[in-house]
Amino acid sequence: MDFKLQISGIVHESIVDGPGLCYVIFVQGCPHHCPGCHNPQTHDFSGGRAADLKELLKEIRENPILTGVTFSGGEPFCQPEALCELGQEIKGMGKQLTVYTGYTYEQLMELGKERPAVLELLKLADLLVDGPYLEKERDLTLLYRGSTNQRMIDLKKTRECGRVSLYQEDYYQGL
Repeated sequence: MDFKLQISGIVHESIVDGPGLCYVIFVQGCPHHCPGCHNPQTHDFSGGRAADLKELLKEIRENPILTGVTFSGGEPFCQPEALCELGQEIKGMGKQLTVYTGYTYEQLMELGKERPAVLELLKLADLLVDGPYLEKERDLTLLYRGSTNQRMIDLKKTRECGRVSLYQEDYYQGL
């Protein structure tokens, strides 16, 4: 595990940051600076702490009731190389992977042309919550997201059909 991952923090068990019971890694650094952001402490790229990827994986493996892992932020796609390395191990454990981003899926596909790890992380992920948080579109009743412009994209179905396919909650209930 050669890459360094700068993180803001971890939630060991969450039911609000993705389907099932998730281990959540909040990465440090975000270029979006969305007004009203839920995690403004994650914006500074020089903040947080360096995480040991092996230690994170050990914690995930030691919790037998986890169904998945979530990469949140900050902006995960600012550190895609380290998250790909982590994501490969997580998928190898049979866990689902959710990624939050302030970018849209379409913007990520463009970024991936210059930075291949962005596309690799999209290939590893099952669910992508995309788009910036927009305070004027805030809705506390939404599943796994804060504003109505944000989409929950089922990346497996998107890869299969070649167009954006939105997440259906019952799809993951069997995991």
